[in-house]
Amino acid sequence: MTAEAFDAVDVIAAKRDGRALRKEQIDWVIDAYTRGVVAEEQMAALAMAIFINDMDPSEIADWTQAMIASGERMDFSSLSRPTSDKHSTGGVGDKITLPLAPLVAVFDVAVPQLSGRGLGHTGGTLDKLESIPGWQAGLSNDEILDQLEDIGAVICAAGTGLAPADKKLYALRDITSTVDCIPLIASSIMSKKIAEGTSGLVLDVKVGSGAFMKDLDKAGQLARTMVDLGKSAGVRTSALLTDMSTPLGLTVGNALEVRESLEVLAGGGPADVVDLTVALAEEMLRLAGRTDVDVRAALTDGRAMDRWNAMIRAQNGDPAAALPVAEHTEVVTASETGVLTKLDALSIGVASWRLGAGRARKEDPVQDVAGIELHAKPGQNVSAGQPLMTLHTATPERFARAVESLETAVEIGGDTASVPESIVFEKIS
Repeated sequence: MTAEAFDAVDVIAAKRDGRALRKEQIDWVIDAYTRGVVAEEQMAALAMAIFINDMDPSEIADWTQAMIASGERMDFSSLSRPTSDKHSTGGVGDKITLPLAPLVAVFDVAVPQLSGRGLGHTGGTLDKLESIPGWQAGLSNDEILDQLEDIGAVICAAGTGLAPADKKLYALRDITSTVDCIPLIASSIMSKKIAEGTSGLVLDVKVGSGAFMKDLDKAGQLARTMVDLGKSAGVRTSALLTDMSTPLGLTVGNALEVRESLEVLAGGGPADVVDLTVALAEEMLRLAGRTDVDVRAALTDGRAMDRWNAMIRAQNGDPAAALPVAEHTEVVTASETGVLTKLDALSIGVASWRLGAGRARKEDPVQDVAGIELHAKPGQNVSAGQPLMTLHTATPERFARAVESLETAVEIGGDTASVPESIVFEKIS
């Protein structure tokens, strides 16, 4: 048996004592963990040491590169057009990927959107699309390349070969309370995105109650760390810090969000969803060298919808099929008359999850039909007894717990509500 280059105990001790890890140590520990030589409890101890003592920028870059090296890398250099992608840090009602990918593809830029499933109160793009009859999430690398060349956009599941070290470490962080750690978040996101092979990447870093990052300073720190990681790996990268104190749009839940995305692709839809879709599309196109384009026009004239239909059909979905609808609904009404001053994204995300739209564990099933329709947003006047939201589910016994989580979601107050002027707070490039 070949002797190992390092000992896991020494690497853990170095980080426990606040020392920076050397590149050789990082390369070894990620590789050895992937091979099963470093035990789960040892990696748990190292993750906690990183959580407590942080990492410097060169350590984070080395850690990210080691995670990329643990698996395969995709290569889009054979495509006849440049690639640009978007990653969101996750929110409530965040259906932006659905209209965004076909919209960007209109302008001859390929969008390889390798997406995930929802966990907890944040929704997953693949869960949403699977509410479309027939649609398939799984594609081979060759099928991804063919669809990008043919149609210009693909939204599918990431293959198991990309950054396998991240998959192991992600699951471990979840059960060891080391999720909320900028070096580990940034390296997890960027290892997958860099391995995915895109040449441009826009990060949508959510800020607010329904986001992973609750305050602007910490969100900015995460965004800057990820932008630097992308650039140092040769990927043109920028980030938008965007509002997630209130759900995006007027729907939360799988089929409900697909329906709203189709409204956006048809030239309508809620202003916040349209504005964020356009802002991200313009930034993705800028990174791909396409600056003199009218993005909004492609939503209103049907070009983006045509790409969507082609993209759904290519993955065995029927874009003309009716979306599933919940058998059971319950209406939540305003308790008083006044201005709606708060509609808390986290509370609404949890309620939607309790209705069946999300999962507590990776293996849990989700309901296509479950979720929440919003009938008012902060800043609007409401009257006592007026419907504020409609809850949807296939299992009506879920209503009670969902309503429970909405108890602190709504505030109706004085004359005005402090609504952000723009959904985009800041751009970091």
